[in-house]
Amino acid sequence: MWNGPEQVAGRAYVDALAAAGFDRAAMQLTPDLTTVGDPAESIEFSVRWGEECLIGQVGPAIGTPVTVVLPGLPNDQCLIGVTRPIDW
Repeated sequence: MWNGPEQVAGRAYVDALAAAGFDRAAMQLTPDLTTVGDPAESIEFSVRWGEECLIGQVGPAIGTPVTVVLPGLPNDQCLIGVTRPIDW
């Protein structure tokens, strides 16, 4: 995804993770746009499986994409803060 035209398009990462077999219902995603409508400098996406989370961050502000596996949060989520609905 990072090398393609949708490198900061959250939907593309969610769709790619779903195509790889991850459960879309277990994913979280931050907005692609800022509150004033500008492209986000970075986005985060996650997928929870069991007690762990795969978390990724991409965007021009961070350079190379970052991924990490961390323990999940107690509320069965992975990300803290505002996330967007994954309703497609």
